[in-house]
Amino acid sequence: MPSAIEFPDEFLWGAATSAYQIEGSPLADGAGPSIWQRFAHTPGMVRDGDTGDVACDHYRRYADDVALMHGLGLKAYRFSTSWSRVLPRGRGAVNRAGLDFYDRLVDILLKNGIEPAITLFHWDLPAALDDLGGWLNPDIAGWFADYATTMFRKLDDRVKMWATLNEPWVVTDGGYLHGALAPGHRNRFEAPIATHNLLRAHGAAVQAYRAEGKHRIGVVVNLEPKYPASDDPADRAATARADAYMNRQYLDPVFLKRYPAELKEIFGEAWPDWPAEDLSLIAQPIDFLGVNYYTRNVTRFDAHAWPLRASPVRQTRATYTETGWEVFAQGLTDTLVWVKERYGNPPVYVTENGAAFFDPPTAEGDRVEDPLRVAYLRKHIGAIHAAVRSGVNLRGYFVWSLLDNLEWSHGFSKRFGIVHVDFATQKRTPKDSARFYSQVIATNGRVLNNTSS
Repeated sequence: MPSAIEFPDEFLWGAATSAYQIEGSPLADGAGPSIWQRFAHTPGMVRDGDTGDVACDHYRRYADDVALMHGLGLKAYRFSTSWSRVLPRGRGAVNRAGLDFYDRLVDILLKNGIEPAITLFHWDLPAALDDLGGWLNPDIAGWFADYATTMFRKLDDRVKMWATLNEPWVVTDGGYLHGALAPGHRNRFEAPIATHNLLRAHGAAVQAYRAEGKHRIGVVVNLEPKYPASDDPADRAATARADAYMNRQYLDPVFLKRYPAELKEIFGEAWPDWPAEDLSLIAQPIDFLGVNYYTRNVTRFDAHAWPLRASPVRQTRATYTETGWEVFAQGLTDTLVWVKERYGNPPVYVTENGAAFFDPPTAEGDRVEDPLRVAYLRKHIGAIHAAVRSGVNLRGYFVWSLLDNLEWSHGFSKRFGIVHVDFATQKRTPKDSARFYSQVIATNGRVLNNTSS
């Protein structure tokens, strides 16, 4: 019989969002445009022409949203700050109105007993910096450190948990290699440069925090475990390449001061030899690692699939989400144990975990039934408990997402929220998954022992 589920008393239960996906009012009160403002307003880039101009209107409704969080019993709220709301040109003069918005948000969270956890960069680079090369310009590490310092000086007296970057792999893969996300580039030579400058910026921001901050700083990566489709050596080699590209590309430099050897094979002449001093900057000691987990990947060799010579294999007996991701909770346990074993068991938070399933655009009454999402959360919270039992130094869990929101290039067509948002009226309705998660928080996970709940 498995042991009863019970988490450490200090375990942190939260929910996560990001600025461009929920705030709306992206140009209000002196804010500057971001690359996502520009990308979303480019015809054909986002489904149905959706933009973040209104999104969840959180910029104006934040107090009500915090009251909603309080009602659910959230212990923490992970959100990102918009670089271009605070620094409209990305550097130079501070927009006080933008900075004051986050000041008020932090205060009201604390007043409601909710710990703020800030991510400094969740994909919305100031457009003015993109005009200077964006993540291809080596000066961006300094620009990011200056922005980070502005935030630390304003909020570190109250904010105890900071992350530099969210999912740098997505920024590089979607924004610079395949063009599906802002800024929409498709260039094999640009992708390694963007990767390296993102990591240099992370290191520079950690250095800035050591000079200014008093609490904890880390980085957030999306990890997707890779499993070979067979024991064929070609499948195993393809799996190793896929793992190096998506998982180890961002963690090996931070923890081991080196890039995976497979990246040279993957990118060929497009992969530079980076100077040792850059890797020393990247490998600044961090206080925690944030892991975002959604699904796994079963990999087979494919000679025609560029750049990895690897393709995913769809599982015939699996449940898939609206985004086409297999529901595979065991992969979350495997991922956390892998981090423990490869990187010396650092303090870890699951900073995003959730699923898009169909929900109606309008909630009828005060209830939205979402049994597939409830089942997803139940399985994955069980999976993190298995990781804790395996000795993983896991400190907390944040569901993605608090609210239905702008799901990037999918627009409003994919709903990840545990709270339903009617985008026509902005009405919020907690789904059954929110009520379930509220019980998880209230019982510190013990509700999972009751299979009927």
